[in-house]
Amino acid sequence: MNRTKRIKRLVVPVLFAVYMITLFRVILFKYGSIDIDFLWYRMQKNVENPEFSMSRMQFGNFIPLKTISDTVLSPTSHEVINLVGNILAFMPFGIFLLLLFKFKSKSITHTGVIIRSLGMSLLLELLQIFFSMGNFDVDDIILNTSGGLLGYCFFRLFRQKPSPKRNY
Repeated sequence: MNRTKRIKRLVVPVLFAVYMITLFRVILFKYGSIDIDFLWYRMQKNVENPEFSMSRMQFGNFIPLKTISDTVLSPTSHEVINLVGNILAFMPFGIFLLLLFKFKSKSITHTGVIIRSLGMSLLLELLQIFFSMGNFDVDDIILNTSGGLLGYCFFRLFRQKPSPKRNY
């Protein structure tokens, strides 16, 4: 294996790890620093008092497309930023999945990207409930999954080499 390929095999996973840390930081710790003691306290509070978590669920959105349609019908700058941000935040996820599977000599399909983006987004939404660090919103899952798929599709589209010109 040549040196360039070895470097790429190292750089892509490192960049993916940095991206994932940043994603968790932005979604879960948007209101402050990462504090393990605070997380431990929140986790204990939720485990000892499940009613606390259940009461927080009342503030969540479990109706698909509700937040999205509300934003489209009467947009505020905060809601538009949230909508677009959820898509943009997951676009690198789709790109990284394509790159990481390329190095494993396997390919990933759009279905695989959808499943993995959905799973990661669901994990982040559930962690928000578990640690009481935000509100669950099913539309965030829809937007994040769409972002992962868009990133994958855009990267595949722009990565394709142009076909050679034929002289007739």
